[in-house]
Amino acid sequence: MDPVLRFHGAAHGVTGSCYEIETPRWRVLIDCGLFQGSKSERELNYGAFPFPPKAIDAVILTHAHIDHSGLLAKLVKQGFSGPIHTTRATIDLCSVMLPDAAHIQEMEVEQLNRRNAQRGRPLVEPIYSLQDAAACMTLFRALEYGDWTTIADGLRARFWNAGHLLGSASVELEIDLDHQKTPMRILFSGDIGPGHKLLQTDPEGPAGVDYLICESTYGDRDRPDVSPEQRRSMLGDIVRGAAAASGPLIIPSFAVERTQELLVDLHLLMQTGAVPTAPVFVDSPLATRASAVFERHADDIEQGDVLRQALSSKELRFTETVEQSKAINRLTGFFVVIAASGMCDAGRIRHHLKANLWRRNATVMIAGYQAQGTLGRVLLDGARRVRIQGEEVEVKAHISLFDLYSGHADAAELVAWVEARSPVKQVVFLTHGEDEGLRGFSERLRSMIPDDRIIMPRLDDAFQLTLSGSLPVETNEPRRLRPEKVARLDWHNDLSRLLLDINEAVGAAADERGRAAVIRRMRRALEDNDA
Repeated sequence: MDPVLRFHGAAHGVTGSCYEIETPRWRVLIDCGLFQGSKSERELNYGAFPFPPKAIDAVILTHAHIDHSGLLAKLVKQGFSGPIHTTRATIDLCSVMLPDAAHIQEMEVEQLNRRNAQRGRPLVEPIYSLQDAAACMTLFRALEYGDWTTIADGLRARFWNAGHLLGSASVELEIDLDHQKTPMRILFSGDIGPGHKLLQTDPEGPAGVDYLICESTYGDRDRPDVSPEQRRSMLGDIVRGAAAASGPLIIPSFAVERTQELLVDLHLLMQTGAVPTAPVFVDSPLATRASAVFERHADDIEQGDVLRQALSSKELRFTETVEQSKAINRLTGFFVVIAASGMCDAGRIRHHLKANLWRRNATVMIAGYQAQGTLGRVLLDGARRVRIQGEEVEVKAHISLFDLYSGHADAAELVAWVEARSPVKQVVFLTHGEDEGLRGFSERLRSMIPDDRIIMPRLDDAFQLTLSGSLPVETNEPRRLRPEKVARLDWHNDLSRLLLDINEAVGAAADERGRAAVIRRMRRALEDNDA
C-alpha cells in the first residue's frame, strides 16, 4: 500500500523531468518534460512512455520550461485526459510555449523528411502537432500558491514559490496511508531560483517533510556573490567589447524569462549611456509572445515597472517572419540579437550562428546552462569548427560564457534551501543534475544528512516509499537508455567531430598529392576495420 516513486527523466541529466507516484488508488506525474542534449537522449522523446498514458490520473506541473512541460501534448495525444494542475502564470506561458514547440517540431521534421527522402531513409512524424498542443491546453487547472488542493483520493498538493521563473513552484504532497494516522509528506523542489534573481523573489518551501526530491543543476559550483548592479556592469563590459569590434553581439537565450531579464539590463545600460545605443533584436516568436505574458503579469513580479519600460524601448525590435530574421544578418556594425534556443539546439539562433560564427568581429555570449551534447556546450568547449544545418562552419567569433543570469541556485544556495527544509525525515533524492553536480551537491549535504539517506537515482529507477525508509523496486523492464549514455556525447557527436577533422586534415594537405594520401589512409583504416 506504500507509494512507489519512479524517475522517468532528469536522472543524472538535466532534461526530461518526469516523476511518477503510484498507489493502488491512483497514478500521478510531476512534470512531463522534453529530453534535450545528445541525439540519443532526444530520441527518447519519440519513443513510448514508460507507463500507459491513459492510466495517469493527473499531472502536477512545476513550471513552464520545455524540459518540464514539453511532452504534455504527447501525453494527451496518446490518451491522457486528466487535469494538469499548475499556477496561473504557468498556464499563460504554456499557452505560447507548447504551440511553439509543436511548430518547431513540424518545421524541423519537414526539413528532415526532405533529406530522408533524398537519402532513401524512412520518413518520421513530429512528436506532436499544433492540434495536440491545443487539446492539451484545455486540461490545465490553475492553483494558487499556498492553497491545499485535492488531486486524487487521499492525495493533496500545495504550491510554494520556487523563485526560478514566472509561475514556478515547488510541490508539497500529502499522501494518506491506510496503516498510518499521519500522512506522508513529499516535497519536489522543481527548479530552485538563485539569490539576486532579477524578476523573482527568493524561493520558499515547507520544513519537516519525509522525502525531498531536489534539483542539483549547479550542485558542484559557487557563483560569485554579484549584485544586480555588478552583474549589469559586467554585462556592459561585454557589450562595449562587441561594439568596439564593430560586429554583432549574438546571445542564445531561453525565450522565457532569460530574454526578458537581458532586455531589462540592456535597456538600463543604454538608457544611462553606459554602453552605446544600438538596435536590439528579439528574433524569436516565442520570446515575443512570452514577453507579452510577462507584461500582463508585471504587477506580480519584482521590477515589473522597469520590465514594462524595457519592452517599450525605442531600441527594441521584435521580429516575426523568417524574412525579417534573415534580414538582420545583412546589417553591418554593432547590433544585438537575442534568439532561442538557449542551448543552440533548435530555432533561429542556429541561423544566426551559421551567419556569424566565422566572423572575427562577432561576439557570442552564452547566457545559461548548456547540456552535454548541445551545440552551445560544443562551442563553450572550444570547438574550432561546428556543423550547423548540415554545413561546416569555422569558429572565429569570440565565444564567452556569462552565467550570472542563471535561473538555478548555485551549490551554496541549494544547501541553504535544503537546510531550511530540515529535518528531512527519510531520504533526499538528488535529480536534475549531471554527474559532477550530483556528486558535488551530495558531498556538501553530508554534513547535515547521513550518506545512506542521499540517493542519486538513475533513469527509470523506482523506489517504494515508507515512513521508515525507501526500498528499491525491481521494474523487470530494460532501461530506455543505459546510464553511461545519459548526459554524454554520443556517436552522432563523434561522427560530426570526425567529419570536421577529416575536412580539416584534407584541407591542410599541401597539394593534391597530399590530399590523396590522406584519403587513402582513411580508406585503408575503414577497410581494416571491416576486415
